[in-house]
Amino acid sequence: MKKLLSIMLLISLLFNSCNINKKENSIEKWKSEILITEQEFTEMAQKEGISKALLTFAAEDVVVMRNNSLIIGKESLRESFENEISESGNYSLTWKPDFVDVASSGDLGYTYGKYISTTTDSIGNSKVVEGVFHTVWKRQPDGTWKFVWD
Repeated sequence: MKKLLSIMLLISLLFNSCNINKKENSIEKWKSEILITEQEFTEMAQKEGISKALLTFAAEDVVVMRNNSLIIGKESLRESFENEISESGNYSLTWKPDFVDVASSGDLGYTYGKYISTTTDSIGNSKVVEGVFHTVWKRQPDGTWKFVWD
């Protein structure tokens, strides 16, 4: 009986060890997916404009805090761009995550890092603002990652 119990315990430990390694591999895969998405996001912002990039990578239920108020929903975000950022080349925004983590369930993740915002006026004077960003990402039904908080 003791021998059978010992064998069952060993099998259980091996099985759990395999599950832990599989879970760790999944988490690393999801982190990589989020970092790739962040990279695609920043590249689109540079090439096609910030508003297009934000709207492309935002989830339908996105919440964005700007100027101490909330913009709730993708349609509200779209409307806010009509009054906000000029895409005339006088404004640029770059960022890079310093950290990424993801829930063990694989449905939510977050990044944070530094950003640089540059505005150039009509006579060529530039104003540079540096800060820290925090983005929450949610896996969509199609498997892609969209941000739900920025």
